[in-house]
Amino acid sequence: MTTPFPFTAGAVLTAAQLNAITTLPINDQTASYILVVGDVGKRVIMNNAGATTITVNDSVFGVGDTIFLANKGAGTTTVTAGAGVTINTSGSLALAQYGGGTLVALSASTFTFFPSGGIGYGTATGGSSSSITVSGQAYTLLTFSSDDNLVVSKGGLFDVMLVGGGGGGGTGSAGWASGGGGAGALVGFATTTTIYLAAATYAVDVGAGGASDANGLASYIGDVVSACSGGFGGRAAATAASPQRGNAGGSGGGSGRGLASATGLSNDETFGNRGGYGDGSTDGSSGGGGGYASVGGNGGSNTGGSGGNGIDISSWTGAGSADNIAAGGGGGGTSAGGAAGTGGVAGKTSGTGNAATTAGSGGGGTAGASAGGAGAAGKVWVRFKV
Repeated sequence: MTTPFPFTAGAVLTAAQLNAITTLPINDQTASYILVVGDVGKRVIMNNAGATTITVNDSVFGVGDTIFLANKGAGTTTVTAGAGVTINTSGSLALAQYGGGTLVALSASTFTFFPSGGIGYGTATGGSSSSITVSGQAYTLLTFSSDDNLVVSKGGLFDVMLVGGGGGGGTGSAGWASGGGGAGALVGFATTTTIYLAAATYAVDVGAGGASDANGLASYIGDVVSACSGGFGGRAAATAASPQRGNAGGSGGGSGRGLASATGLSNDETFGNRGGYGDGSTDGSSGGGGGYASVGGNGGSNTGGSGGNGIDISSWTGAGSADNIAAGGGGGGTSAGGAAGTGGVAGKTSGTGNAATTAGSGGGGTAGASAGGAGAAGKVWVRFKV
């Protein structure tokens, strides 16, 4: 039973109706809806698999009127201000499935929406801004391809994804092959990383890719979150001054030659993979660098190991086509260079190794007296619901 609200003069309520005064009536809607004065004190609940809106118009409600708004459908419901109306909130006016909150009228044209369930998303500027939609939810996406500031104008939650700079391929020498560089760590993709940022300015550092025989640099958002760099590929010459071991990183570099113990390891396999290694019996094979999606391939018979696969991040960024990043570089070989992994570059038999071309990917190894390919710079993404 529900209470007959709003009350009218002379109405007589039963005990059951009085007891039901704490039970708010529910106004179920399956399509976009415009609030009416009869919704005051009710729960307006949307239920649609597609996107819907709840519109709040001017001069319909009085000071102190409250309405609970909720969405139980799979499609996002956006609380929308009509002409002349302002709706302020500390969170988002886009209600995901099972999201909701209370709308309070401060005047006939000014409202505050108080989200239920904790802190909402903030707003910020910086980098390159674009509007995206992921799984029916609208976001603003900020993409940082170089160092910049993230300026948070309203504190709240932000989804972040970072990839460190890729490692460089190793240096070759006459008759010897060098390993491919490993990818930088990719943080925030497999499991969405959502952080709280207070209103402030945060330095965003985009990690540079490593030159031959050098790791890349880590990517950072202030001192809040970071992604380490990729490990460089092992050099060809097996001396103390120029080791053949692949270096560790987000993903490890491939070894210049030798057994499995010489492969470059991943610092944390949640964010990358180890590199590969050469067969140990010939000088002309090397391992491919590790990629985010797979380990670097092992070399053999004077052929370099393939680079580890990168990953398509378009499901996170809302890109309309595949966007593969964080691949390992192919290892060098005196007969054949290692194949390129998804989003990566191949190893070579001579000349300067191939430079990586996609964010956070490792450079290719080579053979002969040449430098390995450079790793690619990392990247940072920040998105918030709108």
